[in-house]
Amino acid sequence: MNAQAVLTFAQEALLLLLTVSLPVLLTVMVVGLVVSIFQAVTQINESTLSFVPKMVAAVVVFAVAGPWMISTIVDFIRRTFENIPTALG
Repeated sequence: MNAQAVLTFAQEALLLLLTVSLPVLLTVMVVGLVVSIFQAVTQINESTLSFVPKMVAAVVVFAVAGPWMISTIVDFIRRTFENIPTALG
């Protein structure tokens, strides 16, 4: 296994990580922004008001996109295991 193959594998792994985590991160970021704007407008400084909606949004995204995330990760792992003989030989 040469250096180019290792770098390609690492690049694919990082791209997969970004692709799988992006829906959750974007959703939590948008919900946090909306809650922050709501808190600024109403001048409510309650810490649970910013935490609970983010957690609920993350759970909803995991429930909706979870099967896609799992199948994407499993496909990557399967391809990685299938490529072990060609990488060693």
